[in-house]
Formats: sequence, C-alpha cells, structure tokens
Amino acid sequence: MGKKKDEKKKNGKEKPPIGQVMADIPQAITQAARSMRTVLSRNLLEAGLYAGQDGVMLALAGEDGLTPGGLAQRLGVKAPTMTRTIGRMEAQGFLVRRADGADQRLTKVYLTDTGRERLETISRSVENCTAQALSGFSGKEMRNLLKLLKAVDENLKSEGEVAPPVLNDDEE
Repeated sequence: MGKKKDEKKKNGKEKPPIGQVMADIPQAITQAARSMRTVLSRNLLEAGLYAGQDGVMLALAGEDGLTPGGLAQRLGVKAPTMTRTIGRMEAQGFLVRRADGADQRLTKVYLTDTGRERLETISRSVENCTAQALSGFSGKEMRNLLKLLKAVDENLKSEGEVAPPVLNDDEE
C-alpha cells in the first residue's frame, strides 16, 4: 500500500503540506539572516565595531586599497552607503583614504594598523556567531545547508527562465 498524505514523520509530527512550506521559506530565511546579523552585531559592538563594518574590513584584509565603489559592489550596497560607512570608519581610526599612486583621480581605501588589529576580533565574533547558529547540526547538515543556501542565492540572481520547484511531498 502507498504512503498516506497524513503520514507522520519519525518524530511524531505531521508533515506540513508543501504549499505551506513554500509559503514559510521566505520569512524563515529573512528571520534567520536577521537573527544572525543581530548576534554578530552585538558581538562586534563589544569591540567598538558596528554592523556592516566587519564586511568592509574583511574585504580590505583580502585586498587592501580598493575604491569605495569597488567595496560597495563587493558588499552589495549602494555607493552613498559605502561612502558614509568609510567616513565613520575613518573617524574611528580603522581606515584611511589615499589618492591612488598611478591615477590621482582615484581614491582608495586602506586598513590602518588599528583596523588590522580588529581583524582577529571580527574573526572570533564570526566564529562564535556561526557556532551558536549551527549548534547541534551535524557536519552533513551544515554542508547541506550551505549548498541549499547557495542554490537559493543563485536562483534569485538568475535572470533567465526559472524552472518551477519539484513539488513532491514524498521526498525527505
């Protein structure tokens, strides 16, 4: 005999219908991202850093001397937002703006020694936040989560024709 629609999961709870799951996914992703950002921001604030500054500093740690526009593009924010962030971080002593040696029309952003000193704090804060978020997950579950989130991101970036999801309640 085939599986019944009201079949219970291993933990004794009924599976929600796939339509309800699809309706709940956008809010679940948004809420998880907000919660992660809130915890990370709280951890960074203890070190004198504000939300978003970690991304700027990590980008510059990977490639120092980026233009404000290049930073904005890498971090997916608008140029005016990046300009304000750079100004604030410069006032805090984390960054410095200098004219490009080859093209004086360009301004590039560099980490200061103080900014470099904060990189360890940022890494530790990210690690602690990630550990909290993934508490109780197996290695396999973490790899699957990462794979699925990357696939969601790629689907949302896609500009071509979109294939509908496979709606099969029988799959786990």
